[in-house]
Amino acid sequence: MPLSKRFTLTQYLIGERRRFPDASGDFNALILDVALACKAIARAVAFGELGGVLGNHDADVGGSVNVQGETQKKLDVLSNEYFVRLNQWGGHLAGMASEEMEDPSQIPAGNPRGKYLLVFDPLDGSSNIDVNVSVGSIFSILRAPQEVVDSGRDVLEADFFQPGASQAAAGYALYGPTTMLVLSVGNGVAGFTLDPNLGEFMLTHPNLQIPVETQEFAINASNSRFWEAPVTRYVDECLAGKTGPRGKDFNMRWIASMVAEAHRILMRGGVFLYPRDNKDASKPGRLRLLYEANPIGFIMEQAGGRASTGRQPMLGVQPTSLHQRIGLVFGSKNEVERIERYHAEPVRMDSETPLFAERSLFRD
Repeated sequence: MPLSKRFTLTQYLIGERRRFPDASGDFNALILDVALACKAIARAVAFGELGGVLGNHDADVGGSVNVQGETQKKLDVLSNEYFVRLNQWGGHLAGMASEEMEDPSQIPAGNPRGKYLLVFDPLDGSSNIDVNVSVGSIFSILRAPQEVVDSGRDVLEADFFQPGASQAAAGYALYGPTTMLVLSVGNGVAGFTLDPNLGEFMLTHPNLQIPVETQEFAINASNSRFWEAPVTRYVDECLAGKTGPRGKDFNMRWIASMVAEAHRILMRGGVFLYPRDNKDASKPGRLRLLYEANPIGFIMEQAGGRASTGRQPMLGVQPTSLHQRIGLVFGSKNEVERIERYHAEPVRMDSETPLFAERSLFRD
């Protein structure tokens, strides 16, 4: 499509705003500030070793660890700084929370405060950055509680404890062969590609929709010994292919970058599983509810897919802590619903299984 016939991100947001004649414009301005942070991160990622940003943060003194207990990469810290610095001055936010920070980030004294909250994973998949695999940023916009807006007080952790269905917007940036911004403001999902000549995100993928059927799934098979029975059953059936109960062959994928996994599913369908397991009883899941599961879940649902814990819809989960972890399954609707059914059905006892049951690559 000729450039003159493409909408910029700004033009797209203006069009969306026209659905709400009384809107102030703060919401659009906030999203543009987030997009600017994503552009800055994209540039840093693109320079890689040339920019001196690869490797662990403070590696010369033993490295640093974030609140999640994960070793921070230089780009983790830089990306977090970009998000905070480029969003704290505009007057649109009451506060922010990040996967990389233990406590909420307050708006500095003297800066105007707004009516929204921003939560983000500044660089998802950063363990892959040194091997040049696609990484990304994930963000979610919430409405600040009215009491916070009226009083202007600093935000508390509890102010962020809103279920995913309450999100005003969610999105992610993908730093790959091209830089893309995928966004939902509650009216479907749109994809924008960064034009490096103009420095503008251009609308290239309007009204993204996830196919309801798929023959592709993504899961970290190295954790198979820790899976719950419904997950093992689902994967076994996929691996059985045409000769199994599903009657069709499946492909398995695993990138270890959730943004890249989500983008593939958004483009061509599939299902992603990072389920609850028994590897660590203190953690009911690996992924963060506020920074990862809720925004990705919102995008999936807005694109006609489904997001779930396996037991309940993801967007209905009530958060109870800032860095809460959770199991996540998302993607093509029919597959996610099948996995939910398997969790809801009674677990079969060994005495109920056939004598010559099919065996799995992942079962002793």
